[in-house]
Amino acid sequence: MKSHATAAALAGVALLSAAAAVSQTPTTPGRALKGTLIETIVASANVPSPAPRHGQANAVPITYYLPKNYDAKRAERYPLLIQLHSGGGSNKDMENFRSLSVGGGMGALLDQAIENGLVAPMVSVMPSAGRAFYMNFKDGSQKWEDFVMKDLLPYMRKNFNVVQGREGTFITGISMGGQGSLRMALKYPEVFQAVASQEPGPGAALSYDELTLRDKLNQPDARIKQAYGDPIDKAYWAANNPAAIIKRDPSRLLGLGIYLEVGDQDTLYRDQSTEFVHRLLFDAGISHEYRLVKGADHVGPSLAPRSLDAFAFIGRQLNPPKWINDAVLRFRAVTDENKKERGYPVTPFDPNRIHAQ
Repeated sequence: MKSHATAAALAGVALLSAAAAVSQTPTTPGRALKGTLIETIVASANVPSPAPRHGQANAVPITYYLPKNYDAKRAERYPLLIQLHSGGGSNKDMENFRSLSVGGGMGALLDQAIENGLVAPMVSVMPSAGRAFYMNFKDGSQKWEDFVMKDLLPYMRKNFNVVQGREGTFITGISMGGQGSLRMALKYPEVFQAVASQEPGPGAALSYDELTLRDKLNQPDARIKQAYGDPIDKAYWAANNPAAIIKRDPSRLLGLGIYLEVGDQDTLYRDQSTEFVHRLLFDAGISHEYRLVKGADHVGPSLAPRSLDAFAFIGRQLNPPKWINDAVLRFRAVTDENKKERGYPVTPFDPNRIHAQ
């Protein structure tokens, strides 16, 4: 009886600590940028430019962010964060993201996250991809995944003092960018340490035939056929669908930091697709973080604090908090004794797996 009371008391402490950890981060409107945002172009034979300039038909605009006091010769290389904009956006979203409904853009939010200590100083970049889903099109006419992986990533590693390997390399995005970042991280877990995917699509389905009209809202048939073929190549669709990628071999994802979030009032029903991905990961026992944000829609002011929370997740991958302390270990020991007394198996903890048994 005494052991049960002790476990209950320790559980109360753990729950209070967890509640404090997941509270949303407030934004600071009108603050001055501490770091630097610079626009340039990256040459590519993989894609046409979304907005061609004279003589630069294959030059993709990008905006990169350098943190305050960036040191090109610093011994410890900076982490690198690739940010992918939403459909219809551009690299300009680093400076002024209309969907945030607050001043500034994703560069300013990252700047604030760094200043507030949510994430370590890092270099970040956002390319301009129009409405291309960040995909390699079936017909080969546009290869946006190859642009990110084979053009943009090498460009950043060559020209800036950033990490050259997996540890410290991150990718994130919102909506179309959430879908693109999640897909690339799932396909290349050996390249990215973690992904923070906000309100991704394209539907709660493992196959193209399972998609409903609800899943296809805001995705015109012409654009879908351009990406997946006409008629739709269903195998190609599945090969590029985050849910199907997870289902094929979830063990590949052990050790990949995964953050999913979406509003429960999402006008495009991305809460359905995000929840679906969460359940696939949960049922496969893959550790991840998932947030269904009460009252939040697909656009609007909720995206600012939600994006700061996504940056904070990345910060925790760089500097893992010491959440498993002596109090937690004592609680586990007491609970394990209770399990043994009741004939329930005691299984070891694995931080890469959900403790489900």
